[in-house]
Amino acid sequence: MEWKKFVNFEVSKQQTIIVSTDKEYMKDNERSDLKGRHPVLANITIIVIVAVLGLLILYLSLAIFTKHGQEKAVPRVERMSYTDAIAKLHDAGFKIEIRDSVYTDNVKPGFVIEQFPKANSMVKPGRKIFLYIQAVHPKDVIIDDDNNPRLDALKGMSLRSALSHLEELGFKKVRVVRVLGSYDGVAKVICNGRVVKKMQRIPVNSQLTIQVYDGRLRELSDSLMNIEFGRRGADIPESGEFIDASAAGSQETPAYTSEPVAEPEYSVPEKSEESSEEANPYLE
Repeated sequence: MEWKKFVNFEVSKQQTIIVSTDKEYMKDNERSDLKGRHPVLANITIIVIVAVLGLLILYLSLAIFTKHGQEKAVPRVERMSYTDAIAKLHDAGFKIEIRDSVYTDNVKPGFVIEQFPKANSMVKPGRKIFLYIQAVHPKDVIIDDDNNPRLDALKGMSLRSALSHLEELGFKKVRVVRVLGSYDGVAKVICNGRVVKKMQRIPVNSQLTIQVYDGRLRELSDSLMNIEFGRRGADIPESGEFIDASAAGSQETPAYTSEPVAEPEYSVPEKSEESSEEANPYLE
């Protein structure tokens, strides 16, 4: 009996170990079966979790690197020298970039003409500030870039287009002079007493004179043509006859006459009684 009990004890112990091992195995199988039975749902769940974590990390990174919520006023540096402006902006924690150098008559060379963003604008710390600096010498520009340097610049262009083009290039001193011409357009552009040619560079602060045709020559030509046509119309005869002077041996050009040409009159001479009697001897 004792041996049987010992055997039964050993068997029951082995059964207990096997049962516990089977339970763990079944749990692992259930997990693997869930992924195997629903692979799409499992992948979607993983993607959603990764996306949420990525967005959270991105939001925190942007808040750190872009200095979200931090603002600073831009100091005024216009009408200041270039060195003073750079020192002031650097002390305020901003970066500087020279956008362009322009020339104006009322600012000293090397001074700041304009800044962007404007003064007292609220921007993020460390932003780049763009400066426009006064040039030492006026800039030379080409007013007509057509590659034909023998022709006059802007010739034939309308006055409005020419003025708009010169203003865009930066010319402030432009004078318009009307000259006699057959059409409305630019005749020539004069700078310092000389005619400006195409592809020629001139200082942007130069005094320019634009000579523009006024179109009076065309009106005068039309008036003369009307007068000529009126005169020729008055010389046309009412009968419509045309007298050719060359037919009569003259070398003059044909002309119209204002009166119709009269036919020559032929009169029959009247016979007197005496002459009739002398002419007829049988009447005696």
